[in-house]
Amino acid sequence: RSILASLRPLSFRMQGSQLRRLSGRWVPGTFTEAELRAPPKRSGTYDFAPGQEMQHDTSPHRLEVAGKSVTAQCAGLTLAYSRRLFVHYYPRFTRFEAKHFLLQAVQFMQGSCPRCIIDNTSVVLAGGAGADAVIAPEMAAFARSLGIEFRAHRVNHPDRKARIERPFAWIERGFLPGRTFASFEELNAQVLRWCIEVANAKPKRSLGMSPEAAYVMEKPHLQGLPTLLPAVYDVFDRVVDLYGFVSVDTNRYSVPERLVGKTVTVYKHYASIEIQHRRMPVAIHPRLVGERDARHTLPGHHTVPQRAPRQPSLQAQLLRGEHAVLDAYVGALVAHLNGRGTRALNRLLQLKRSYPPQPFLAAVEQAQKYGLFDLARLETLVLRHVAGDFFALDDDDGQDDTADDA
Repeated sequence: RSILASLRPLSFRMQGSQLRRLSGRWVPGTFTEAELRAPPKRSGTYDFAPGQEMQHDTSPHRLEVAGKSVTAQCAGLTLAYSRRLFVHYYPRFTRFEAKHFLLQAVQFMQGSCPRCIIDNTSVVLAGGAGADAVIAPEMAAFARSLGIEFRAHRVNHPDRKARIERPFAWIERGFLPGRTFASFEELNAQVLRWCIEVANAKPKRSLGMSPEAAYVMEKPHLQGLPTLLPAVYDVFDRVVDLYGFVSVDTNRYSVPERLVGKTVTVYKHYASIEIQHRRMPVAIHPRLVGERDARHTLPGHHTVPQRAPRQPSLQAQLLRGEHAVLDAYVGALVAHLNGRGTRALNRLLQLKRSYPPQPFLAAVEQAQKYGLFDLARLETLVLRHVAGDFFALDDDDGQDDTADDA
């Protein structure tokens, strides 16, 4: 302080840390950031007996699915003794996904431990934290059906579940780089294979063996699974919209058209969507996982309006069926005109009835050849073909036989 006080009249502006670096000795009243921190404490270790404890946690991972960069929730569970690992990815992680993951994990482990350590997530907890945490009733009941009790570690103490914390960094560095996935199904198939062939097969220095080898010793101490495993599903009511769909998690699933405007019961399973009306199943859809605003329509649910095939007019029916040349000309005439061409067909039918067949067909063939659809000009062609026959003209300049008789 005395040094700083002596420098103030000289207009020196200097921080205590700068003065300390210049003087090379400690200045009273100045502290570094490291000196203000609490001194580090010695870290301990947790030892677990076989079949004593499981640890569960989730971590958001950025990856590419179906050509899009998404943030997926990586859920992991490990046995604290053998460190055998199970991992599954979800687009989001709610209590529905948490129950599905827990069931998949204990089936993979072929047993469970009576205690499962978790963090203070609201997915499992209804309130509180640490020793005062209150487990949500539906999660506590589901875990109890598998012989499991959730326990939350105290706040800011992630080391309590370090057995599951470290694998997440390993997954981000050792599994995800360089990989793309067509769907969440492919992603989970690959990460399961990675768990079996890499994570659980690689020897660990702390174990002196691989997790799979340690699991062989731990498996007899695991709790057996119940004969009837609990079903994982959500159920809710939906009103069928005017387009014949019900909405579940932003995606839409079709129902029969007769149920538009009616209330149906939807059973949401992890892999399927079942729709019932008055306790009768009406549709079962594959669930769209990892998609938004998508639609799935089952065949036969929505009839597609189709225009009835247009029957040919009466005039066309009377003109067709006798001569191939006339049939072709009628078809070309209708295609050339707008609408059904009823007026033109009426005129063509009058020409057919008014003139002999041979001259008429000859004129039609000539008109078809040159693309002539003006019926007045067609009649002129007909008249040219019948000029000498239809009017019975003589060769003596118009004089009839009465002159010779005279």
